[in-house]
Amino acid sequence: MLLPAGIAPEARLLLMGRALRAFTDGFVAILLPVYLLALGLGQWEIGLIATATLLGSALMTLALGQWGHRYPQRRLLLAAAWLMAGTGLLLAGFSEFWPLLIVAFVGTMNPSSGDVSVFLPLEHARLAETAHGEARTFLFARYTFIGALSAAVGALATGIPDLLVHNGFTQLEAIRVMFIAYGLIGAAIFLLYRTLPNHPVHEAVTPPAPLGPSRAIVIRLAALFSIDAFAGGLIVNTLLALWLFERFDLSLASAGHFFFWAGLLSAGSQLAAPWVARRIGLINTMVFTHIPSSLCLIAAAFADSLALALTLLFLRSALSQMDVPTRSAFVMAGVTPAERAAAASLTAVPRSLAAAASPAIGGALFAAGWLAAPLIACGGLKIAYDIAIWRAFRRVKLQG
Repeated sequence: MLLPAGIAPEARLLLMGRALRAFTDGFVAILLPVYLLALGLGQWEIGLIATATLLGSALMTLALGQWGHRYPQRRLLLAAAWLMAGTGLLLAGFSEFWPLLIVAFVGTMNPSSGDVSVFLPLEHARLAETAHGEARTFLFARYTFIGALSAAVGALATGIPDLLVHNGFTQLEAIRVMFIAYGLIGAAIFLLYRTLPNHPVHEAVTPPAPLGPSRAIVIRLAALFSIDAFAGGLIVNTLLALWLFERFDLSLASAGHFFFWAGLLSAGSQLAAPWVARRIGLINTMVFTHIPSSLCLIAAAFADSLALALTLLFLRSALSQMDVPTRSAFVMAGVTPAERAAAASLTAVPRSLAAAASPAIGGALFAAGWLAAPLIACGGLKIAYDIAIWRAFRRVKLQG
């Protein structure tokens, strides 16, 4: 895995860990609604479980932002990896709604296209210390690119249960095998992160500290990020897969192929984001690629054919994630080095909390027969967020 010049070798381990996690997220988000429907759960209960995953991640990230600076980041990453291993094994073992809801709440399962787990602020803070200025933007772009690419490959893994069914497994048994694989990959990440150095990358780096001088900018960013996250939660990948199943009777294998190609488009766009940001700036890149993607999502809600809907969703995928590396780089460059871990956590927390409420709302809208409503609301709210963040931060000077 090639890295830009000037970036510490430690970044390679973090990128590998991100790739493994994203691969599992790619198939879990699609298999989850199929698994829950096969267990006899309804659309609203699927939305509640998706909400529980995001709410639990938000609370863990909040705790990390408040008290995580007291503990070595390596130790926290290892604990998160063990939690991921337990999540997969417990999901494979339970069949009733309440135990599954509890596992979703305390575990690391991710029903969305982005990364909302407790790993995110820890990896962001550690990555931020391995590069500076423009190189940091490229590193975050590579981080999100690898995540999107690995998630796309993971989406193709949704075809594995069909192969297992042809070899004598029931559908439930086949999907449970995939959740066991999720847990085993969590154990592999634990072994990978054991090789991380247990000290700052640079000796001169200021030890992590709670928010201080940058508190005002972080609070403003967190408030705006929460609008974007709430909107995205209305149509997380798990619910988007459910929409395709219900609206167009899409097969599981076809859904896997769709998410694969959508993930490739997202990956390519994230890799291009630093070059765009170099020319028009971080905030402009975030906003002027995001608005067209939201318009495509709204249009897809009214599509009367599968081909048109998929075309619009592919266009959305090519644009919707270009703000991810630029947003991360903007947060890291907008605060002092000592505050980066806390800023990463406390901008992620409102996103997770806001996103936690909306999957249940989206599932309820689906259950009521309003299949287009979550897509329209998601697109409209995201456009409002883009306009607000552009007006608020287009003239902010970054610290580098």
